[in-house]
Amino acid sequence: MLGSERLTGALLDRLTHHVHILTMNGDSYRLKQSAGRRRPPTAADRAEQNQTTAETVDPETGKTSKP
Repeated sequence: MLGSERLTGALLDRLTHHVHILTMNGDSYRLKQSAGRRRPPTAADRAEQNQTTAETVDPETGKTSKP
């Protein structure tokens, strides 16, 4: 993409040097929202959205917990 494998590797190395990787489980919020724009939500969609609860992720252990 940048014209050189070496340049691309160096760029990715600098971008990812101090990152924290978060593993997310569950359905994609963006995917649900984009699908919702394409068709009207059904009763099942609204019921599922009402049952969704927020989860918090402990940055040190990566474990999820519900409030």
